[in-house]
Amino acid sequence: MSTAIKFENISKQYRLGLVSTKTLSHDLNRWWQTAVLRKEDPYLKIGETNDRSTKGESDYVWALRDINIEVQKGDVLGIIGKNGAGKSTLLKILSRVTAPTTGIIKAEGRIASLLEVGTGFHPELTGRENIYMNGAILGMTKQEITRKLDEIVDFSGVERYIDTPAKRYSSGMTVRLGFAIAAHLDPEILVVDEVLAVGDAEFQKKAIGKMQDVSKGEGRTVLFVSHNMTAVKSLCKTGVILENGLVKELGLIDPIVGAYLKGDNAISNHKVWTNPTIKKNNFELLEIGVRKKGVDFSDIMRVDDELELCIRYKIEKDFDALHLTMHYKNEQGEKIFSSSGGGRDIEIKHIKGEYIQKCILPANFLNWGTYAIDLLVVENRTSVFIFEPDIVTFSLVNRELAIGSWMGKEPGDITPNFDFFEEKI
Repeated sequence: MSTAIKFENISKQYRLGLVSTKTLSHDLNRWWQTAVLRKEDPYLKIGETNDRSTKGESDYVWALRDINIEVQKGDVLGIIGKNGAGKSTLLKILSRVTAPTTGIIKAEGRIASLLEVGTGFHPELTGRENIYMNGAILGMTKQEITRKLDEIVDFSGVERYIDTPAKRYSSGMTVRLGFAIAAHLDPEILVVDEVLAVGDAEFQKKAIGKMQDVSKGEGRTVLFVSHNMTAVKSLCKTGVILENGLVKELGLIDPIVGAYLKGDNAISNHKVWTNPTIKKNNFELLEIGVRKKGVDFSDIMRVDDELELCIRYKIEKDFDALHLTMHYKNEQGEKIFSSSGGGRDIEIKHIKGEYIQKCILPANFLNWGTYAIDLLVVENRTSVFIFEPDIVTFSLVNRELAIGSWMGKEPGDITPNFDFFEEKI
């Protein structure tokens, strides 16, 4: 597969506050070094990483620094990261809205960009006139645009206002027409930056479907920036995390989204306590983790693996009725199901000592993604004396095998029979 886009050592530096270097001597020095002596800009050697949350010591910041990414033809690359990470700057450089400070981009084919609401629209021109203007910018003839016109208008859903000046469009109407133009005027590379968040649910679904058609059916390349991880995972094959203008991680989209959602304070899928950090009412949690059944905790887990939740704990008194309940949550923090060490009508007596409890999750029960578990320790079915939210997280990968029994069903449609094992050590 050939390369559609290649970012080579792309960097972008900005000076905070002023356009110039602040002093006449600095401006003259920059002109002398770059224009006359043909040397590197001396002020590129200074500057700081673009961390917007801290106060810097330099007036120069690197919005992007040494970006090296290759995008293959027909690939859909998801670009994710916090606000201010450099995502939009990278796409603006690709779209030639701004130039890189250093580095070059090699792109094969026409690029259609939808960077923000209203980009590429002239407010005084009608929707129809803006379609022809955008097509002309992409190098299309009037006859080619006319052939696509009805399809664009129909997809956008703004036919009634197509001959109304764009300045009278709502933001949603502008995005609808802008995306329809960008997607239908036969670009080899489609660049979409977060604008779909403005559209309604029906349009977002149409837009994502269209981008899938463009990439899979027509073999075109898509770069997609969004904070909607569900949309990113459903659309993209590969992903990149930008952080403070640097590439933090690059790879297949499932682990990339999982790493981004976990963040810097990630809880691993296995935790062991040497100190009694979770101890109350004569109950002490020693260890908890999720793994592929019978395999080391560090192994990558796939959706078609049988999973094993292991909990090791110690009690310092006898309990007439003790239950460990786990609430499983998806990436949005929504509880999707629960499991417990005892049935509804079973009383579980625990004698003082150390225990291991295991819960087996069937293969193909969960889809790919990242999950978190809340742990509740309950006495006599009514007294919750320990509640630890997000005590452990785990990720499942492999999109191809992700069509499990849970996909497309409501939680109430499935009543899984979990296998529980508990033994006293």
